[in-house]
Amino acid sequence: MNGMKTKTHNLSRTTKSNIITYGIVVAAYIIVEIFLRAGMVSSLLEGLLVPLCMYVILAVSLNLTVGISGELSLGHAGFMCVGAFSSAFFSRCMEEMIPAAGIRFTLAILIGTVFAALFGILIGVPVLRLKGDYLAIVTLAFGEIIKNVVNVIYLGRDSRGFHISTKDSISLGLEQGGDVIIKGPQGITGTPNDSTFLIGVVLILITLFIVINLINSRTGRAIMAIRDNRIAAESIGINVTKYKLLAFSVSAALAGTAGVLYAHNLSTLQAQPKNFGYNMSITILVFVVLGGIGNIRGSMIAAVVLTLLPELLRGLNDYRMLIYAVILIATMIFTSSPGGQEIQERIKLFFERKKTKEA
Repeated sequence: MNGMKTKTHNLSRTTKSNIITYGIVVAAYIIVEIFLRAGMVSSLLEGLLVPLCMYVILAVSLNLTVGISGELSLGHAGFMCVGAFSSAFFSRCMEEMIPAAGIRFTLAILIGTVFAALFGILIGVPVLRLKGDYLAIVTLAFGEIIKNVVNVIYLGRDSRGFHISTKDSISLGLEQGGDVIIKGPQGITGTPNDSTFLIGVVLILITLFIVINLINSRTGRAIMAIRDNRIAAESIGINVTKYKLLAFSVSAALAGTAGVLYAHNLSTLQAQPKNFGYNMSITILVFVVLGGIGNIRGSMIAAVVLTLLPELLRGLNDYRMLIYAVILIATMIFTSSPGGQEIQERIKLFFERKKTKEA
């Protein structure tokens, strides 16, 4: 009987926590919309709204691999690149055939997500046999390979169909009036600007729904059991490869969704290092670590704060990145050091006592 009560209590706590997480996203959207309609948001910050949504999705999805599955992946930008270019290619090809932006963009999201998931499976099958630093190095290499492969591809179409080359656009041999879609290092130009802040928020909510429900399911418990003790998990019959691959491919698919959002927010999509390279993967990993490994809500907050902070400090010119680095280091020390964790526990205990007295 006591076990049933404890289980019900834990379930209600989990449900309440999930509702708070969704509520934070909805409340943030409403507040931003109020500020936008009141003209209180600068054009610079308004331009960051869609990228903010993208970074939140990337942080939450990577936390599924790093925090829940316990695998260090540095190739998240590669899956984002796959989703971005596959969806942008689809939108460019179907812009005239599917004039309805809503339908076209929905299909683009599905295509970018599916392609990223397929790459996640293809990479995950051989890679997830590795552990620790070896896994990080291989996934890092994957991200760099994807970026460099995209940079050498030239793809166009004419009445005879599609043509591909790795030399230049002239080598495609297109008929007069042919359309060069992918232009090597110049990327894809003319992608429809279908991404909006509302769509970004909806995709965040969908991402949270998928990740949170996966974590709280039987599958999620199996994944965390593997993370905590692989040998013990195998001994009770848990298929380690299956569950690790599932978490990795779902994480890759959601990174592809973020890539779709990113691609349709720009008129020109290029596979540059700052967009899909090593630095982007590290930036996403910083969001996860700073927000708390395994803490979904913390990843969201860290992604928003660290994205906005350099822009809010832009008025300080040469000192803004120095201040940004100092704040980042101070936050990491506070969240990771024993002294910082003790302070957090005291604050948490204080609020719990206050809540108990009010009750």
